Amino acid sequence: MPTAEQLKTLVSNVAEPFTGRSLGELGLIRDTFVNGNDARVRIDLPTPAYPERKQLEDRIRERIRMAAAELEPRIELHSTVRGKNTGGRVGLNVRNIIAVGSGKGGVGKSTVAASLACGLHSFGCSVGLMDADVYGPSIPHMMNATGKPAAEERTDGNGNRVMRMEPIDAGGIKLMSMGFFIDPGQSVVWRGPMLHKALSQFLSDTDWGELDYLIIDLPPGTGDVSLTLSQQVGLAGAVVVCTPQQVALLDAVKAVDMYQKVNVPILGFVENMSGEVFGRGGVRRTAEQMKLPYLGEIPLESCIREYADNGRMLDLLTEENAARDGIRQVCQNVAMQVFSELIRSPSGPTLEIL
Repeated sequence: MPTAEQLKTLVSNVAEPFTGRSLGELGLIRDTFVNGNDARVRIDLPTPAYPERKQLEDRIRERIRMAAAELEPRIELHSTVRGKNTGGRVGLNVRNIIAVGSGKGGVGKSTVAASLACGLHSFGCSVGLMDADVYGPSIPHMMNATGKPAAEERTDGNGNRVMRMEPIDAGGIKLMSMGFFIDPGQSVVWRGPMLHKALSQFLSDTDWGELDYLIIDLPPGTGDVSLTLSQQVGLAGAVVVCTPQQVALLDAVKAVDMYQKVNVPILGFVENMSGEVFGRGGVRRTAEQMKLPYLGEIPLESCIREYADNGRMLDLLTEENAARDGIRQVCQNVAMQVFSELIRSPSGPTLEIL
């Protein structure tokens, strides 16, 4: 009969299905227990959105039964989100900051950013959503969020008096957007320095609290907003959103080049509006050609527009509809790519202007 330590060594050699690396190497074994024929293995998954629970359980059971058939293993799967915590540069307690961008407008980037935030929240993660599209803020409408963030003066760790803003809560997701500070229909006519100041305040002057993921909806294109964010915080990575047609893919490739030049990891591509109108598979082929991860497709379904127009993006991820499964799969793949990038580069990226 193996001891608890021998059981741990046995399970340590099991390959985690998504990364292919062993549970011991990834540090995912919380503890093991043996009492007679009873055995318990507690695994610490890297995210509540982990997609391979059953396959991992089956692998662990099989490994134990092959070595100790008399044991009756009980597998307990818990989750602890891991991250580079690079938001600490500006005083954030956020494990992973994810940028969602595109090479051009009109590909549904904000919808994907909101879907990603709602999807990770539906899995049980603590999530914030920052609308960095200052000139065209759409997140408040999609999330049915209104009001103006409250601000109060506080004392920081160095004894200095600072102003802190409270994000708007939308069903448990913390939001910050320029849309909360302007009237409906009002345009924002700002030059670069004012834009940078607003983004800095959204990041460092907002009381985000402790978050597993902070999703940042970037403006379209390859402008200086992405550069500003790269300078201020270390990003866990960037998700590039694109529609399947070749015209859109040309600009998506430029977005990838921009992120690589500022040393931001590419978590992968999302194919949005996949279907008969724009085609299907173009983004997957581009990802394969560029040797970058493909995160999945979100179908061109009218229900997405209906949920977004009615400010019910959270319901899109919890109610039965034609788009939910595809979006949930994208969310799971993003979460696991964040973990894979953490394993590859634990210390986080360093900004390099090329």
